Amino acid sequence: MGISPFKIDIPEHEVDRLKRKLQDTRLPKRPIVPEAGSDYGPPIDWFQRLHKTWLHEFDWFSVQKHLNRHDHFIADIDDETFSLRTHFTHTRSSRDDAIPLILIHGWPGSFHEFDRVVDAFTNPEDPSQRAFHVVIPSLPGFCWSSPPPRRGWTMKDTARVFNKLMNQLGYSTYVVQAGDWGSFVARELGANFEECKAVHFNFCPVELDEGITGLTPREKVIKQRQQDWLDNHLGYAVVMRTRPHTIGVALTDNPVGILAWVGEKYIEAVHPSKLDPPDPAWDQAILTTCSLYYFTDCIMTSSLPYFEGIKHADFGNFFLKKENYVSVPMGYTSFLYDTRPGTERTVKQTGNVVFYSECDDGGHFAALERPDVILRDCRKFFGQWFKA
Repeated sequence: MGISPFKIDIPEHEVDRLKRKLQDTRLPKRPIVPEAGSDYGPPIDWFQRLHKTWLHEFDWFSVQKHLNRHDHFIADIDDETFSLRTHFTHTRSSRDDAIPLILIHGWPGSFHEFDRVVDAFTNPEDPSQRAFHVVIPSLPGFCWSSPPPRRGWTMKDTARVFNKLMNQLGYSTYVVQAGDWGSFVARELGANFEECKAVHFNFCPVELDEGITGLTPREKVIKQRQQDWLDNHLGYAVVMRTRPHTIGVALTDNPVGILAWVGEKYIEAVHPSKLDPPDPAWDQAILTTCSLYYFTDCIMTSSLPYFEGIKHADFGNFFLKKENYVSVPMGYTSFLYDTRPGTERTVKQTGNVVFYSECDDGGHFAALERPDVILRDCRKFFGQWFKA
């Protein structure tokens, strides 16, 4: 397995082409029905505002420079009978006592999801706080990581590859933080790889049983949110788990299509304070993610976890299976505005939970929306429970 330095360097003509396509895009002039609001998808005025910002204000080259402040690499990882190209960033702490930490994103995320925590993890201002060596890989088929080399590739396969990556980087032990599809990779690492010593999740969608009584006020809200997500927000998942080629071809060279498909999740699974009034930093994060998907042609292959993986209706049962029980120390932070937030009593059924925390003003993209909470909880949890 070889590892080579990598630098993000999107050609100027590709950036110009993106701007031309945005310039040539005709958005609908009116909502699908009067007073549609957000009941039918993101409001038309949201599309108009983000489209205008992307075209006239968003500066890709400034974003690229910012992303390149961390060291990027490409690893060719030998697995089965093939070599898998894996993009990742690796930011080492200056501290000798730093803990190796791998951060794993999901969909529609990327390595950029952790942009706001890397520097504080590696070199905290307060020397009494725990420091980390941070590795952030792109999932297979995302950004500059090659797509899965065969049919039937699951997050168990990705976990095997990421464990090899950590070993190749010289980390004989490490800890993991993850959400969304990344949590499936993290669960496999925590359940079946001895090098993984602790796992922190911000996604563990195990539903409260129908017969449970004495629900707390927060559990009642969570139960309603879980059901609303399953009833009203899973259209994207049905398409990607059944016809990824179809939606992939439709979106690959369609930046506003990517904005609709990807950006929607960044306004449906976030605390309302990011949206009203609009948060420019959140808009920037959305457009950065959409630009990464567009420039790397990964929107189609990024849908493969849905086609090859567990269906949403089966998530809870998957996490409850004996073979997926996380026996190493497990931490979980419940973000109320996540797509399907977990509760303490449900999450404890899935692993050796020794740390539990709640955040009522954060959502699905936890490290991006509430980096302070992820930093706080990971420092406390890993600092107490990591044993090399």
